[in-house]
Amino acid sequence: MTAEVAPAVSGTVSTEIVLEADGLTKHFPVRAALSREKKAVRAVENVSLRLRRGSVTALVGESGSGKSTVARLLAQLYPLTSGEIRLHGEPVAVQRGWGRGRRFRAYCRRVQMIFQDPFASLNPVHTIRYHLTRALSIHGNRGDDLEKSLADLLSRVHLTPADRYLDRYPHELSGGQRQRVAIARALAASPEVLLADEPVSMLDVSIRLGVLNLLRDLKERLHLSILYITHDIASARYFADETVVMYAGQVVEGGDSETVTQRPAHPYTQLLIESAPDPDRPAVEEKDGGAGEPPSLIDPPAGCRFHPRCPFAMDVCRTELPPRFELGDGHFAACWLYREDAS
Repeated sequence: MTAEVAPAVSGTVSTEIVLEADGLTKHFPVRAALSREKKAVRAVENVSLRLRRGSVTALVGESGSGKSTVARLLAQLYPLTSGEIRLHGEPVAVQRGWGRGRRFRAYCRRVQMIFQDPFASLNPVHTIRYHLTRALSIHGNRGDDLEKSLADLLSRVHLTPADRYLDRYPHELSGGQRQRVAIARALAASPEVLLADEPVSMLDVSIRLGVLNLLRDLKERLHLSILYITHDIASARYFADETVVMYAGQVVEGGDSETVTQRPAHPYTQLLIESAPDPDRPAVEEKDGGAGEPPSLIDPPAGCRFHPRCPFAMDVCRTELPPRFELGDGHFAACWLYREDAS
């Protein structure tokens, strides 16, 4: 992958913030059959993000880190436990009850989500024509010439000629073609933001590059803001302008992708990079700090959640949650190693 995708150019990133989140928190209640004690899965805690026009922000972490939950919170598919989401600086909240459908559709016209599994996100009993026509109709973008609108959508995702695909069913397409149709359906709303939840992880390695390059092309031509969720930190360097790293529901590091991936500050980010395949790096044995499993999010450890696996853990790491320490040029890490008096 790294050989064929050009690195993102940080200097082209717009300063205009389209979608932002402050202090996103989501707890899922857990019901215990034989206990009255109230517990919750603390899936996401105090996560803040800024998605800028014409840029890609990668949200990276291992399975269970809370990445997909953040995307669903931003898509208004889950109600917030606490925190705030703002679109162009205006707070947004799609409340339950009367009128929710209208407000939800209005938000979806501007913020669209692309799911991980393109086969599961497309109804197998309907044709591609049905999926795209319905999306255009719901969001009021059908236009006077439906056939032209459908052809334009498929042309944007490089599925041409349109007649070859419109009357086929999802199972008649390859995985990459299905994901392109899912992207075309999202574009039918004319959104400003795409929330891409591991959009290539279900695809063959040979076609992942094509989908990533398509998303980059759409970002540049339509000036979209894209949140790219992935467990592959290597692809973040080459596809995203900024990278934010999550561990056990919390953000531990962030900054421009080149800095985060080439000069990682947090021990967890270093572990992710060391575990990523790299043909230019000789194989090394796994460090002791990589051992172990992520903590329980029902009863997470005190202090830094990474300290049970961290080779640099200090006493303060076991008792106090580290704040964000600014490292310069927008690079930050939530790690006690970077306090002024750290030895």
